[in-house]
Formats: sequence, structure tokens, C-alpha cells
Amino acid sequence: MVKYIKDFETFLVSERNYSKHTVRAYIGDLNEFLSFVRKKRGVGEEEGINFSTLDDIDIRAYLGWLYGRNKKTSISRKLTSVRMFFEFMVKIGELERNPAKLVPTPKGEKRLPSFLTVDEVFKLLETPTSDSVYGKRDRAILELLYSSGLRVGELVGIDMVNLDLSGGVVKVCGKGGKERIVPVTSKAIEAIREYLKVREKFNPKGDFLFVNSRGGRLTARSVARIVKRYSLLSGIDKNVSPHVIRHTFATHLLGGGADLRAIQEMLGHKSLSTTQRYTHASIEKIMDVYDKTHPRAN
Repeated sequence: MVKYIKDFETFLVSERNYSKHTVRAYIGDLNEFLSFVRKKRGVGEEEGINFSTLDDIDIRAYLGWLYGRNKKTSISRKLTSVRMFFEFMVKIGELERNPAKLVPTPKGEKRLPSFLTVDEVFKLLETPTSDSVYGKRDRAILELLYSSGLRVGELVGIDMVNLDLSGGVVKVCGKGGKERIVPVTSKAIEAIREYLKVREKFNPKGDFLFVNSRGGRLTARSVARIVKRYSLLSGIDKNVSPHVIRHTFATHLLGGGADLRAIQEMLGHKSLSTTQRYTHASIEKIMDVYDKTHPRAN
């Protein structure tokens, strides 16, 4: 059983090209499912499970156990992990069918992406002071997040060689190792140039753009803390994260008349339907303006 799980892990890395974080989540979900089945059947941890005996009833029972303990989005991901494992077992000839295919994916709650107003994002970007090396670095981080709508993992993965400030673009590595080139605003370029003047003071141990206090590559968690810190300092009464800034980038572009497919390309979305979430936020804003301003609205 352990062998099959290790083989599945190798499959996710080598053939699906998933990130370490995603692979860790999938394997954790799978082990949780198997642990649930063991307890349900009264099987000890040291005993193996015959995968051919597992069916959709086991999977439905697992999902039922998850309800109330997890959000619907987490439950959907856990089902995807289990479904993908069984699909892998069918692919290598160990199973004849995938029982998880008989289990429908739970419908998730439809939530509008959270985003900042133009005034709020400007306040956030102006909060880091320019009289310290950390202030210069953090302003460059915030400006680049908002300038290009980057995922936090893409931001921290940028190396010096990926920058083309004269051309006003940066190359990033997105989900699945897919590279794309995104534009950078003049304000972000200015902030990055100011940061690059003091970057050596961090004693960088590599070619990465954003450096932490020990000279290593800045982590996604550290960037999240930086964003949170400056949002509190700026007095924004919202839970601000790097992903909220990414949503803000897309919402402001759409509100300014940008083409949806252009936004899709800049965000690195595989499917246009993912990008279309922002149209709901735009429509909500339009309706609010309509209700407040049209003489016959009320």
C-alpha cells in the first residue's frame, strides 16, 4: 500500500508537474481517507487495505464525515485527491474501475472575490517608508503585486534574470510550471529600481529578486505577513492578503474597460470561466451606482 502511495506521489510530480505544496496536500488527503476507512472497518494502522474492496459507499461515508469539519472547497479538493488516486490505480492496471467517479463533487458556495477600492489600494502602496531598506523592498513588493496581479508564489519565485525593467515586463512561473510574461507599471518599475539600489545590503545568497533579512529568498508566508502589516498600518478595515491584491488588480482592470481575455492572460488563468468571476463584482458595482443615481431606481 505504501508503495502505491509513493508511486502516486511520483506521478503527481513527474507527470502532472504539480508543486510540492499541491502534492503534499493531495497525499495528506489520501492518507486521511485511508485512515478513515481503517477506523470504519476496524483495521489497525499497521495493516494494509485492499484497494479493490473500496467502493463509492466508502467515499460517500468519508465525505459525510468531512461535512461540518471542513469547508465545501476543502471537501471538493479532498474528493479530487481520492478520485485522482483511484484513476492512477486504474492507469497502472491495479484496479478495473474508479469508484470515486460515482461520487458527485459537492457544490461550493459562490463567493465574490474580495478586493480593495482604488483609494484603499493607493493608501496601502504609499504606507511603506522610503527611508529604510525594508521600506524600499516592501514598497517594491506591494507595487509589483498590484501592478501585475501576481500570485504570491510567482512573486517570490522571480529571479533577477526574469526582470526587464527597460521593457516594462517580468517573466514569472505560474501553476504547473507554465511561464508567462506580464507588464509592470511605471510606478512599480520605479519602486523596484529604488529597491535594487539597496538590495545588496540584505547580503543576498542567490539571484532571487526579493531577499529576506538572512539573505535568503523571501517566502510566500513572509510576503503575506508584510501585506497584512501594511494594511493594518494604513488603516484598511479589511482582511488584506496577496490574493486580495491580485483580485483588486483584476477588478480594477475590468472596471477600467480591459478585455476579459487580456485579463485572463495576465492572471495566467487556464480557463476563462475562472476570470469571469470578476464580472460579477463589476456588475455588483454597476447596480450599486445605478440604485444610488438613477431617478427612477427607487
